[in-house]
Amino acid sequence: MPDNAVEMRELVKRFGDFTAVDHVSMQVRRGEIFGFLGPNGAGKSTTIRMLCGLLIPTSGSATVGGLDVGTQSEAIKQRIGYMSQKFSLYDDLTVEENIDFFSGIYGVPRDQRAARKDYVLKMAGIEERRTSLTRLLSGGWKQRLALGCAILHEPPILFLDEPTSGVDPIARRTFWDLIYQLSRSGHTIFVSTHYMDEAEYCHRLALMYRGKVTALGTPAELKQSLGSHHLLLLEVSDLVSSMRLLTNVPGVSDVAVFGGGLHVTVENDQSAIPKIRQVLEDAGIQVPILEPIEPSLEDVFVAMIEREDRKAA
Repeated sequence: MPDNAVEMRELVKRFGDFTAVDHVSMQVRRGEIFGFLGPNGAGKSTTIRMLCGLLIPTSGSATVGGLDVGTQSEAIKQRIGYMSQKFSLYDDLTVEENIDFFSGIYGVPRDQRAARKDYVLKMAGIEERRTSLTRLLSGGWKQRLALGCAILHEPPILFLDEPTSGVDPIARRTFWDLIYQLSRSGHTIFVSTHYMDEAEYCHRLALMYRGKVTALGTPAELKQSLGSHHLLLLEVSDLVSSMRLLTNVPGVSDVAVFGGGLHVTVENDQSAIPKIRQVLEDAGIQVPILEPIEPSLEDVFVAMIEREDRKAA
């Protein structure tokens, strides 16, 4: 088996005049939790559907588990697990009946189905709900069941397309515990998300925007990619006026609302801090907090989008 579970080379997908995926090239290593991060409409789902053999690429090439997505899509479907943001469960079946149904769909040998069912129920923590109707489950429980159904046939590679969309933060954390379990047992996991906190859990990330991969690396490497710029946390008595005033301060390259305060990107924090404080206090704005901080992935993401928008303009 190749070292890379997934490889893409200049992968393109067009729908008429619209380019959804624009010359994407990257690799996902075996056993990796690889995060695909980007806003809605960035091209993440289209890329995943090509890799799963559900869409034919317009040009370029890709392999999944050493199989070509253009010519071996049916073989790929037998080697992967796929879970979309819209759970493909049957609401009028019980938990157990859904597992039985997908065991048949995925071709699990009959003599292994009972053992696989027990494994999935235990792994997902849904043993006590085996006789519950699926439609009565919460979003978090449905999510666990859908993941369990996706791994019934023991696929080495899992594609999870925004699997935690619409579920509460506690259910999302529990779901990621399951992803780590699967990773430790040798699965390669390719997961797309637009939640920044989830991106921190991945071994490596690709940031996608307008069909292109604009950054690639570990979470730490992406944070360092802001380069020579420094980040300040600013809490003030007047957010709107502060943003307007800071756009004219020399050395300030970006100002963004973050929670109840502002994140200010500057070229040099030591020289910028006294200038910023002076400008705001001269305008009668109170500045209780103004201090350097480490950038988050959200800061990287915002900076990346703004950089790409400036290029496009």
